Amino acid sequence: MTELNNITEENFLEAFGLKLAPGQETFVSHPIRSLAQAYVYRDQCRPFGIYADGKMVGYVMVIYDHDIPEYDIWHMMIDAEMQGKGYGSDALDRVIEFIRTKPFGDSDRVALTCGKTNAAARKLYERKGFRATGVEDDDEIEMAMHLS
Repeated sequence: MTELNNITEENFLEAFGLKLAPGQETFVSHPIRSLAQAYVYRDQCRPFGIYADGKMVGYVMVIYDHDIPEYDIWHMMIDAEMQGKGYGSDALDRVIEFIRTKPFGDSDRVALTCGKTNAAARKLYERKGFRATGVEDDDEIEMAMHLS
């Protein structure tokens, strides 16, 4: 089972040490870039380290878009050596639980983007209730769910 811990001055270097598997760089930004975005959007977002057995195994950021309004899941990644162990699925459950508390505003819509060729991530998101919205970018599709 995983837990989400806030990224702080005590653990941000752990996040910087996370590695993507070869070829995944096109799907998700490195936590260094994500944490820069988290700083800029600090009043409406929360960066988390994904932990299993006391070790950071991944990273994810939750941001609230006041204009839509909706919650967005950004930059979710599991370290290359930790993939395939169920951490991503479990962490996504924890993220959705966090969003259900509506920490930044009232919305039941949760969205994320997925690389068009990232079949593993898309399958995971669909299992959790996300569906393609029809909105596409060059290499990404938007997926969304509504909390019930």
